[in-house]
Amino acid sequence: MIYLPKLRQPIVVVLGHVDHGKTTLLDKIRGTAMVKKEPGEMTQEVGASFVPTSVISKISEPLKNIIPIKLEIPGLLFIDTPGHELFSNLRRRGGSVADIAILVVDIMEGFQKQTYESIEILKERKVPFLVAANKIDRIPGWKPNENEPFLFSLQKQSPAVQKKLDELIYNLVIQLASENFNADRFDRIKDFTKYVAIVPVSGKTGEGIPELLAILAGLTQRYMQGKLKFVEGPAKGVVLEVKEDPGIGHTIDVIIYDGILHKNDTIILGGLNGIIVTKVRGILLPAPLQDMRLAKTGYRSVDEVSAAAGVKISAPNLEEALAGSPLYVAENESKIDEYKKLIEEELSKIRFAKDVKGIVVKADSLGVLESIVTALEKRGIPVRLADIGPITKRDIVEAELAGKEEEEYGVIAAFRVKPIGNLDTSKVKIIYNDIIYQLIDEVEKYINDVRERKKRRTYDSLILPGKIKILPGFVFRRSDPAIVGVEVEGGIIKPKFPLIKDDGRKVGEILQIQDNKKSLDKATKGMEVAISIKGNVMVGRQINEGDILYTDVPKEDLEILVNNYKDTITDDMKEVIQEIIKIKRVEDPLYGLGIKL
Repeated sequence: MIYLPKLRQPIVVVLGHVDHGKTTLLDKIRGTAMVKKEPGEMTQEVGASFVPTSVISKISEPLKNIIPIKLEIPGLLFIDTPGHELFSNLRRRGGSVADIAILVVDIMEGFQKQTYESIEILKERKVPFLVAANKIDRIPGWKPNENEPFLFSLQKQSPAVQKKLDELIYNLVIQLASENFNADRFDRIKDFTKYVAIVPVSGKTGEGIPELLAILAGLTQRYMQGKLKFVEGPAKGVVLEVKEDPGIGHTIDVIIYDGILHKNDTIILGGLNGIIVTKVRGILLPAPLQDMRLAKTGYRSVDEVSAAAGVKISAPNLEEALAGSPLYVAENESKIDEYKKLIEEELSKIRFAKDVKGIVVKADSLGVLESIVTALEKRGIPVRLADIGPITKRDIVEAELAGKEEEEYGVIAAFRVKPIGNLDTSKVKIIYNDIIYQLIDEVEKYINDVRERKKRRTYDSLILPGKIKILPGFVFRRSDPAIVGVEVEGGIIKPKFPLIKDDGRKVGEILQIQDNKKSLDKATKGMEVAISIKGNVMVGRQINEGDILYTDVPKEDLEILVNNYKDTITDDMKEVIQEIIKIKRVEDPLYGLGIKL
């Protein structure tokens, strides 16, 4: 096969927090481009929208004197399944498939949780980006000017509105500074390689779209100079989705980020049960201007496609293809083994089983799986098994084993997958969600709740330090059980706590605590209550009015209290602990040794 070099268009990925207007903005870009296109100039392919240079030039025509850019790239390929889940799928060895990113931020709300997550991904993958400060039409008093450049619309706003806009942009500058980025409004920047450009836009009215496209194209051309000049050689791509299409069979939606793909090329990609090697039967595109995800009929077949492009590939044996897998074209037999090894190495980093205490993670694609595992481990939540596909009996068994080792790890975090058949899931906790950050939040909350319950159960089982004085004149019953009035001089007393005298002699166990005939589950410093003491004890013999009694705290309980629950120890309890240590050391010289309060 001869691979002739072709000019390469850059890939643009859109990121940002949920509800900040990513989809609306992309729809507006597509809609505006549709209006400005020449017949047949704009194509929509699988999971992508290609906006050619001629369209960008027309949209940004009013700005030619302000932003003079001579575009050499063929256009921009927007990945129009926005969000960092897809971005995570767009991955190749050593970096990101995306050439540049738009970080969409609601100008009224500023940075939110997913905004920061998106920035982490951009840093990790070293992807240049600009900020689309969206929803300027929501600024109080803003007068919309449909599809106008931002700079023109701004001049028509009142001084108060312009001042408010500056305040909101300054907030974004501060938030970007906290992430170690210099930033400013695009028209105030001289060197775009040193500052992140903030472009005020409205996905609703189209204001600012001309500047956004012009700067995006100009930035991409500058950053990618040389790198994007020509496409040549066999294709490399990333599988976005695996589908079963009526009349076609199993197909894969792929982003080709490098090289040229031909019909009958041999492709290598990851599968659920091993590497898949197959031949391209067809390269399919929807009818012009039709979104592949909505198209049911009217696909058109092409013989080749060059990067960057979104395509649907039909080929044998794609039933078990893995979404998120790398895809390579092998131009000869010797390359097949090389690419198989590369893909196996890549997949083994993402799909794994480890002999560690941790949770099980299942997802529907490699990119999402990788994102979830990375995010969980950043939060200190270990993963023992990470895999693609529905929840199986093996996953249940692994989660059960994890739960037996550490109760809080008996969890399966499930992203867009369900159990197969009628599996017994009663012994494990399955947390479902189709939004990554929400899934991670729910898993973290569950683990913390279980730990807190365990902590409470353990804490509640401890005999805690307490000190009481038998009040003179308040002996209600001398024995069987003895009932006396006491004042708590420090720490805590509870029913079932054993008592000792200040010389270490045992005097029975607290049976009940009452205040005004109401039973209490505990009494703390300063409280005066009646207690019943069961055991071989009689007032006047073993104990007397005015005596000081202490709770009989076992050595192990004291160590657990001080080591695990130090934040519950009050100042008065500290004094009681020191007094109990002195009493107990008469019998056990090691009691309380090493305790630091």
